Amino acid sequence: MEAKDKEKTILKLKLNTDPRWVDIASKNIEDILVDHAWCEQKAASTGISMIIHYPEKTRLVDELTDLVAEEWSHFERVLLELRKRGHALGRPRRDEYVVQLLTHVRKGGPRERQLMDQLLVSALIEARSCERFKLLWKHIPDPGLSKFYYELMVSEAGHFVSYVELAKEYCDSKEVDVRLQELLKIEGEIVTSLPVRDDRMH
Repeated sequence: MEAKDKEKTILKLKLNTDPRWVDIASKNIEDILVDHAWCEQKAASTGISMIIHYPEKTRLVDELTDLVAEEWSHFERVLLELRKRGHALGRPRRDEYVVQLLTHVRKGGPRERQLMDQLLVSALIEARSCERFKLLWKHIPDPGLSKFYYELMVSEAGHFVSYVELAKEYCDSKEVDVRLQELLKIEGEIVTSLPVRDDRMH
C-alpha cells in the first residue's frame, strides 16, 4: 500500500490533535524526544509480548518479528537525535493515553477476541503516532527532525495497516470493522479528556 493510501486509512481517527500541541512540542523537543524513544521501546515490547502469547499464529509471528525490529531501529534513531543535541535518554514516563486505551482490551471470553482487541488498540496507537509525526514533519522548524518525522510517519502508517490486517486474519472481518469503529470512538474520547502536554508524544 502506498504512503498516500495508508494516510487515507489513518484518517479514520475521529478527532484531530489539538493544533496547539505541535507549537508547544517544538519548544520542548528534548522532552518530546525522550518520550518518543520510550514509546518506540514500548511498541517493540508489545510486539514481542504478542509473539510470546500467540506463537502458533505463524503470520502474526512473522509480521510482528519484522515490526519489532523496525520499532527498535526507531528507538535507536531517536536516541541518536537525542545524542546529537547533547541530551540523555531520561526516565520513562507514564503514558496515560495508552493506559486508558488498554483498559478497553476485553478480558476473558474467546482468545481470538482478546487478540483482536490487542491488535486494534495497537493499530490505534500507531495511527495517533502517525498523525503526530505528520504534524511535526510539517511544522517543526528543525529541517533534520522534519525529515526524520516524515520517514517515521510513513512507517507508522504501515504498522497501523499491518495490525488491522492481522486482526482480520484471525477474526471475522466484519466483526473487526465494527470493533474498530467502537475503539475509534473511544480513542477520540480519551484524546479529548487528556490535557495538551508539552512533554508527551501522546
